[in-house]
Amino acid sequence: MHRITIVGSGFAGLTAVQSIRRTAPDAEITLVSSKAEFVYYPGLIWVPCGIRSGEDLRIDLRPFFKRMRVRHVAAEATGLSADGRTLETTAGPIENDGLVIGSGGRFIKKLSGIEHAITPCEGIAAAEAIRDRVKAMDGGSIAMGFAGNPNEPSSMRGGPIFEFIFGMDSQLRKEGRRDRFKLHFFTPAERPGNRLGPKAVDGILREMKRRDIETHLGHKLKSFSASKVTTEAGEFDADLILFMPGMTGNTWFDKTDLPRSPGGLLQADAHCRVPGYERVYVAGDSGSFPGPDWMPKQAHMADLQARAAVKNLLGELQGRAPSETFKVELVCIVDANDTGMLVARTEKYNLVLPSTRLFHWMKLGFEWWYLRPYR
Repeated sequence: MHRITIVGSGFAGLTAVQSIRRTAPDAEITLVSSKAEFVYYPGLIWVPCGIRSGEDLRIDLRPFFKRMRVRHVAAEATGLSADGRTLETTAGPIENDGLVIGSGGRFIKKLSGIEHAITPCEGIAAAEAIRDRVKAMDGGSIAMGFAGNPNEPSSMRGGPIFEFIFGMDSQLRKEGRRDRFKLHFFTPAERPGNRLGPKAVDGILREMKRRDIETHLGHKLKSFSASKVTTEAGEFDADLILFMPGMTGNTWFDKTDLPRSPGGLLQADAHCRVPGYERVYVAGDSGSFPGPDWMPKQAHMADLQARAAVKNLLGELQGRAPSETFKVELVCIVDANDTGMLVARTEKYNLVLPSTRLFHWMKLGFEWWYLRPYR
């Protein structure tokens, strides 16, 4: 019986569990994460307006783990030894025959004054803080933006900011308060959302203009304060700042000899294997993968990578060389609380469909479908 350890109970980790159990029913699976719960991060955009509450998005994984015969260890990874065969954790060492790392990334919080900003995708508490702050405001300026990892520009997750700012505009209009607020969007990129494709960028910028959202593009960020955002081009008022920094690797990676990318993520090959280590794989935001520069950091890619990683790991355990690769595919609906724009991109095509109510309901429906196995 093979012992497989998974680090992380996010998209990559849970997809790995299902993939292993489908093809290796007798495998002994141990999953390490701080809590036996899953937070559906794509739904955080709906917390400020009340479409979703925090409890709607927090899934107790104990029933799922019981069905999948997974031993959950409530701990944090702290290191790796024995050439990957022992995961060091706060609950003690865990030996394995194969390892899948899906512990996510870490936001780079080095910008001066970043303590004045809320990072919306840090979790439920952040989304609830946005909700409460906006509810208490009589008016003012709200600024939302994102940046990348200077050493690895693709290591970023800016898409949710588009949804938060479009959703905020829709919310304030529905509440009859939009005329008392000024919305700002900022990013050092000259073409924000370029990984979505040129047509999507044009559509997003047109939508911002239509919604009277002021844009600040192409200028390096200098600092935040309690009331301002400062860039190399000047400053503008901001009573509330939402900011998605670039991403890097988890701090526990520093206590291993695993190879790292320029941006601090775990280096992976086309098969999701960590080079130089047998039966050690990575999926999702933890890894840096070969592929086009528009390869997204999103849940869908984490799922695709986790499936490839598991197939290759199980093959290695049976004496076969890794051969499975993952499809590079971006699929998302840029939601605005009541409408949504569909964007899809592969290496062969780039599809952008205008905002409609149908796509908003499709995004809600996908959430229900995706969470069924875990509820």
